Amino acid sequence: MFVRRRLPAAALAAATAFALLTACGSGGSGSGGGALTWWHNGTQDPLKTVWDHAAANYRQAHAGSKIDVVPLQNEQFPTKVPLALQSDNPPDIYFNQGGGLLATQAQSGRVADLTSLTADWIKDLGPAAQGWAADGKQLGVPYDSHVVGFWYRKDLFGNAGITQPPATIDELKVDIGKLKATGSTPIALGGKDRWPDAFYYDYFAVRECAVDTLKSSVKAAEFTDPCFTRAGQDVLDLIALKPFQDGFNGTPAQQGSGSSAGLVAAGQAAMELQGDWNPSVMQGLAADPSYKDQLGWFPFPAVTGAAGDPTVALGGGDGFSCTVKRAADCAQVLKYLTGAEVQTELVSSGAATIPVNPVAVAAIKDPVVKQIFDYNARASYIQVYFDVALPTAVGQALNDAAADLFAGKGDAGSVARAVNAAG
Repeated sequence: MFVRRRLPAAALAAATAFALLTACGSGGSGSGGGALTWWHNGTQDPLKTVWDHAAANYRQAHAGSKIDVVPLQNEQFPTKVPLALQSDNPPDIYFNQGGGLLATQAQSGRVADLTSLTADWIKDLGPAAQGWAADGKQLGVPYDSHVVGFWYRKDLFGNAGITQPPATIDELKVDIGKLKATGSTPIALGGKDRWPDAFYYDYFAVRECAVDTLKSSVKAAEFTDPCFTRAGQDVLDLIALKPFQDGFNGTPAQQGSGSSAGLVAAGQAAMELQGDWNPSVMQGLAADPSYKDQLGWFPFPAVTGAAGDPTVALGGGDGFSCTVKRAADCAQVLKYLTGAEVQTELVSSGAATIPVNPVAVAAIKDPVVKQIFDYNARASYIQVYFDVALPTAVGQALNDAAADLFAGKGDAGSVARAVNAAG
């Protein structure tokens, strides 16, 4: 998988032509000539409008500066970014999700070391910024954080006699039976995009494995502990219950009203394991906004008796990196994007749930969003999505093997073996 979810930006149309805005640019070293090129994933509102405002407002504060704003569909980044970093004209600012993915990109020699350029303000972002650092270098800057959990329809749960969300996997399995008995599809799954499949394997591994095991296994890019095989069996046991909609392997996650997000928004499925960004995706898919009043959220349930800490969360974040040609100018833009003005608009618009700058926390008004923010803040550890935490090739191997489980291929140890073979 890769950029998904991963985000409040998901639309079929990907803007491949530049939308020239006389918007940002220098304000740092003034490296001369032309506009900065900014690749982001805000192809639909609310994120698109937030970034448009940011570009326009930056222009007003930095007269004469410009940016070529290039919104790209999430799923384009895994192919476009590596190719661009091998070219003579990569974007000056580009979207990424940090971790091993960014460390892999840095091997191109085109990703700027921002350590000195961000030293005066990076501390304002707290520990989230460490996800965009490698080998002592700050290689990018996050603008929000994410956590994955179940979004559910309170009305459909109520119709099935479910009075509170499940706290354990055993309770989840019982609830699946109750929902099926009422004719509801228990869980929507966007298997066409494959990365939503990996969320299940990732979270079962987080619940089965101790934190020290997670850390050492990711560092070594090897899944040799038996807990990773138990996670694979957990996935197979869930699939065996047939909780997903018909044709889930061909359903997109975020594109169109028939996507998994669209099914939940329309009340055609009771829940979906997705990131905190999911309501902003639904906003662009649902004709009837009344679904918002029925949305609730709960964390991935505990696996009874497993070694994993049930307070560990699966998550990550979104951010931007700079390429070397105009790194100083780019760093000034990133400083603005993580400042109070833009961070507050990200939250108040619904484009972001968990801001990286604490100054924007006061903008959180929705009680469900506040629940998610508090859960993330209390988490004993945040395991970054494995496909981002691991080197790119290894993460892709994990995603492919996890998706194969949902397609009826492989066994409990398939994902672990795929990781070990790719590492």
